[in-house]
Amino acid sequence: MPNINLAFYQPDIPQNVGAAMRLCACLDVGMHVIEPCGFAWKESEFKRSGMDYRTHVNLTRYSSWEKYKEQNSSKRLILLTTKASVPYTQIDYKDGDTLLLGRESSGVPDDIHEIVDERVIIPMHGTMRSLNVINSASMVIGEALRQASNKAAL
Repeated sequence: MPNINLAFYQPDIPQNVGAAMRLCACLDVGMHVIEPCGFAWKESEFKRSGMDYRTHVNLTRYSSWEKYKEQNSSKRLILLTTKASVPYTQIDYKDGDTLLLGRESSGVPDDIHEIVDERVIIPMHGTMRSLNVINSASMVIGEALRQASNKAAL
């Protein structure tokens, strides 16, 4: 199975973190949460959306962006953002990639935009601007896993 990771930068909504836990557990994707979160971290908050999947996810929490970068400096970082021009289907995903999600309310700061390895967008119909962050993560993780699995089979 390919090694793809999902990093969530300062999430605002505990239900989205719970849904991300479930997604990562089911697809065997590592999950990183970069704090501070916009809510108090309580395991009980994740029970509804994360259900019993919480115990099956490979979850690492970091107290800051700096701590995350210290421990993950060798991983390629791909930001999912509405401020990109490259569709998520048009890049070459690799084993070990980390997909980065920004805060639901404000994304990631400009300095993070500038240092990521890739920025990708999910093309939207008409004037629609964004999907729920977990829907977006699901789509891009699916493509990254598909590509990485195809490469591993060669």
